[in-house]
Amino acid sequence: MTTLYEHGTLAALMAGNLAGTLSLKELLTHGSTGLGTFDGVDGEVVILDGEVYQADATGRVNHVTDPNVMLPFASVHFPGNDQQAVTVTAKSKAALQTALTTKYQLANVFAYVRVSGEFDHVKVRIAPKQTQPYPSLLEVAKHQPVFEQTHVSGTLLGYYAPDIFGTVTAAGWHLHFISDDRQFAGHVLAFTGGELTGELEVFDSLEQHFPITDQEFRQGRVDLANVKAGIHAAEG
Repeated sequence: MTTLYEHGTLAALMAGNLAGTLSLKELLTHGSTGLGTFDGVDGEVVILDGEVYQADATGRVNHVTDPNVMLPFASVHFPGNDQQAVTVTAKSKAALQTALTTKYQLANVFAYVRVSGEFDHVKVRIAPKQTQPYPSLLEVAKHQPVFEQTHVSGTLLGYYAPDIFGTVTAAGWHLHFISDDRQFAGHVLAFTGGELTGELEVFDSLEQHFPITDQEFRQGRVDLANVKAGIHAAEG
């Protein structure tokens, strides 16, 4: 079994702690596949086979090679030997999520999926880079640009987290998309498609890393009464 490594928390982002606190170089020592965002929640990050891509707020996809770029939040892992081959006929995001969660009994575990195929339509949003003083992630979400693509081949990838971890990361599925030509990517809001094939992996360990040297993180205050609703609204 393999370990899921997570840096930072969504609750901290909700509190406005958006500054990068871990370098890409350090992050990649913990995984070759994953997702996240850059300093100031600058776009949507997709990591595939050790290659890093950023969808920025203009809709452009950048191949990132600077090891010193910083991230406030990310989830990564090294794919292990226990991956299961999956084939899912999913007409929508909701149908895919339900099919995977039910068939593979994921309600109480962390899991990863990577599936590829032809999509009739994909709708994504991309967080625009913020400057200090930082707003909360909920405020950022109110002004996120949305992009759509039709008849596109590509890959959906992301992580599933149980509800009880819903302030550390996004409860349920958190999915990003990237096209095969690396020209279109982002946080998935919706899609329509057909048969998707790929791999699913269940983790037996979660390594949660906190930026303990960052004073904003240490001094941050999280409104727990409203954080779950805020995360749901921000994650879409």
